[in-house]
Amino acid sequence: MINKKFAMITASLTVAMTLVACSTAPKPTATPAVSSPAFVMPAYETLTLNNGLTLMLMPQHEVPLITVNAVVRAGSVQDSQAGLASLTANSLLLGNGLKSKQDTELLVDSLGASLQADAGVEGSFISMDFMAKDAKVMLPLLKSILVAPSFDASEFTKLQQQQVASLAQAKESPRAVINNYFVAQLFGEHPYGNASSGDANSLQAITRQQVQQFHQQFYQPSNTALAIAGDFDPVVMKAYLGQLFADWQASSAAPVEPLAAIGAPTKAQVLLVDKPDAIETTFVIGGLGISRDNPDYVSLQVINTILGGRFTSWLNDELRVNSGLTYGARSGFAANKAGGSFRLSTFTKTSTTEQAIDLALATYARLWQQGIDQATLDSAKSYVKGQFPPQYETSGQLAYLMATMYLYDFDASFINNFEKQVDELDLQGSARLIQQYFPQTNLQFVLIGKADDIREIAAKYGEVTQISIEDVGFSR
Repeated sequence: MINKKFAMITASLTVAMTLVACSTAPKPTATPAVSSPAFVMPAYETLTLNNGLTLMLMPQHEVPLITVNAVVRAGSVQDSQAGLASLTANSLLLGNGLKSKQDTELLVDSLGASLQADAGVEGSFISMDFMAKDAKVMLPLLKSILVAPSFDASEFTKLQQQQVASLAQAKESPRAVINNYFVAQLFGEHPYGNASSGDANSLQAITRQQVQQFHQQFYQPSNTALAIAGDFDPVVMKAYLGQLFADWQASSAAPVEPLAAIGAPTKAQVLLVDKPDAIETTFVIGGLGISRDNPDYVSLQVINTILGGRFTSWLNDELRVNSGLTYGARSGFAANKAGGSFRLSTFTKTSTTEQAIDLALATYARLWQQGIDQATLDSAKSYVKGQFPPQYETSGQLAYLMATMYLYDFDASFINNFEKQVDELDLQGSARLIQQYFPQTNLQFVLIGKADDIREIAAKYGEVTQISIEDVGFSR
């Protein structure tokens, strides 16, 4: 069936915050180190067709399935109106040159396949999973969706209304929307401050013509890659795709302009989002992070594992296990092409808001006040290496990986050198990275809760700006 809740590419590449409760698995016990071969990326091939379309092909013959991720370098950073990239991507499924929306859905369902489309911060994408035997049915459908969407007028109106309603519903759950408030607070007018979903006013104002123009400008072969993993013959697949997409020629230039530098916050600020019926406070604390190409990307994941990246992390131990203030506390870096964010996040009863924030800050400060000991570092390194290979086992995961490689301009060395980079991290390097990358001053806070009860508490942490969760959008 068609599932429109396709996970964003930019989210999975990072150790971004999670506001749901952590797993309740028991704490690991020390086990003797066992030598094992380093995990390396399976063989794949990248080529560019004459029209500029990039193909990334990885045969995987374990099961007779194929996953295709078509990724376009256009996301919310290209929005001329908030939500335009997302609405365009979702509108691709409203019918195409081969089939109507209903007929597309019937075909996908009849084959037991799946089809999704969506957009994130820096990319838009279509994803398909299907049986290998159905490749010559599904791949032409993919081409038609990508190249010749109909943007059916009546279906477009319904989709627009659905997305506006979804935004209103999402605000009933602070954990579902707090990230939108946080990026708006941290990045301000920079394109990274845009909410990929847009807001009710911006979505309602987007016209079908604007969606068509966005598609025409950015959905060009030279701006697109097909990442395919699964049960296929690469020679046959190359020949077939070369013929299938030969007539897709660029109709206009698709420049992706470099983003401006991100300005660092100059003072601590608190965005207090009033939700009068709230019985708990959901909060995020953070600052600027790193870009996806940062050479310390892997090492920072190890350090963050200690702070807030697993169930036995410092944050979860202190706020959940030891004090019972929350069901889960997390931290992480969200890395984009030109920069990113670092954040720690949790939620607590309204009455324990101050206690939870103070404990989160004190636990965070242990990084540079107390530092990391060798046993803790060794445990985190083992954990990170153990969690790494299972992320890239299925054809879906591998196609997803290749799509992100295209979007963020990195190659197989990220996979092949991952364990080596983890192994090389030592205490001295950890101390350097903590001082260099984990923000210590001018922190940015977002608190969603009952403002009358937590306004004075919020003022402890910085200059307060109060808005209502019922206000349109996610900024002051």
